[in-house]
Amino acid sequence: MFLLTVSAFLLGGVVHSQDMPYEYYLAQMRTCPKECHCPPSIPNTVYCDNKGLKTIPSVPPHTWYLYLQNNQIEVVSSDSLRNATQLRWLNLNRNKITSAGVEEGVFLSLASLLHLYMEDNLLTAIPTPLPPTLEQLRLSKNQISKIPPGAFIGLDHLVLLDLQGNKLQDDSVTEASLKGLTNLVQINLAKNGLKNMPLGLPPTTTQLFLDGNSIEKIPTDYFKDLPKVAFLRLNRNKLVDGGLPKHIFNLSSILDLQLSHNQLTQVPQIPASLEHLHLNNNQIKSVNGTSICPASTSAMDNYVQDQGPQLRYLRLDGNEIKPPIPVDLMACFYHLRAVVI
Repeated sequence: MFLLTVSAFLLGGVVHSQDMPYEYYLAQMRTCPKECHCPPSIPNTVYCDNKGLKTIPSVPPHTWYLYLQNNQIEVVSSDSLRNATQLRWLNLNRNKITSAGVEEGVFLSLASLLHLYMEDNLLTAIPTPLPPTLEQLRLSKNQISKIPPGAFIGLDHLVLLDLQGNKLQDDSVTEASLKGLTNLVQINLAKNGLKNMPLGLPPTTTQLFLDGNSIEKIPTDYFKDLPKVAFLRLNRNKLVDGGLPKHIFNLSSILDLQLSHNQLTQVPQIPASLEHLHLNNNQIKSVNGTSICPASTSAMDNYVQDQGPQLRYLRLDGNEIKPPIPVDLMACFYHLRAVVI
């Protein structure tokens, strides 16, 4: 049997291709909802964004990528997604979806779903259950205040969890509530109501974003069980010098540390691996390169270039520091390419 095929492409920086049987291609074009756009050049994709929709139209079979952002949708029902058995990517950002409007089990039936975007809606809880295939879950700018224990059980493939801009407090982010995230790489808890560093983060965490909370201190052994943290953002919190134990950032994994808009009066001790340090808009009056250098002056001459302090970017503007840049700072951090004062 002779079978014509067409290639499917995903726009947005990454190109995915596959051979789609011509009969599937025709079926996709025929069943495209009248409110949406199904480009012939990317037959797996259905664009229903910015259409003023109040309900999800019937999704054609063979759809991989469904864009429904910027509408007035309030309900996500199994009926509307009945044909979406092959869906990989679902974007429901900026609608009016409430937790009560999400039919129980509606996402679990999407057995191939990888990315679920529900940012800027009216959710008060994590939608559960979720399919075990899920890799990214983006729920920023909702009204979520609780994460029920076991909400993420079975999500072994989830690598990104974005909960920025919700109403989470310390008792919501616990080891019990995060259980199941065995391969998580990035977690974004910025702009919530946290007063303490979140507990129970998986040891796979590489990127931890906590900007815009009310955190005052970091426990001495906090990073003991987080050996892979490379990017740590604590901008716009309430950190003070006494809240940072002397060697708290002595992590060989850390590359980027952001502590801007806090209440620090001193530059904290940093590890040799650190490449970017943001300390702008604190209360720092001076910087002593010798005291913060992660290597003694006598040892500096013996360092091979790629083994010494790796700091490349240092931001200190918005403090009380005046130029020029201290000579001992440059003597220690010889990789520095930019110092902002």
